Amino acid sequence: MSTENNGQPFFDDPNAALREIAQNPAAYAHYLADFHRVVLDMQAKLEVLQHETRVHCRGTRVEGDKWKQAQLRSFPVEKSLNDVIKHLKKATSGLEKSAHKRHAHDEKVKEVRSSRKEKEQLKARKNNPPLQAAPENSGQQGAQSPDMGYGGPTSIYNLDRRESA
Repeated sequence: MSTENNGQPFFDDPNAALREIAQNPAAYAHYLADFHRVVLDMQAKLEVLQHETRVHCRGTRVEGDKWKQAQLRSFPVEKSLNDVIKHLKKATSGLEKSAHKRHAHDEKVKEVRSSRKEKEQLKARKNNPPLQAAPENSGQQGAQSPDMGYGGPTSIYNLDRRESA
């Protein structure tokens, strides 16, 4: 028992592989794609079986049958197989949807992390504004400070004429 995982030995845990797959969106999509292929294969084979069963059941006539009686006898068999195929189609669309939702979840988590970092940085800037040193004009008579405020030039045409007071 070399590695513990939530109180259980790692190699004794039957769900360890699925836990790793659930944590990785690419592995999750790959795993569901494998199931998707299997379900699609089953669906295709059941559709062929449905057709062959339909042909056989509707073609099986008993002496004395009236028109459409063989078809009416085959309806329950056809309906049960149609229901299975319908559920398989829903399962394939559900697998695709689940893979997309898992990927969207991961993207949303990344967005939330980045937006929270941005909000935190904005809050830090708001609470602790950067200190600016007072401009020293002792040796720089013609220099203007970068933040003119009310004493700065009022238009771009008099930038060189007006200095702050």
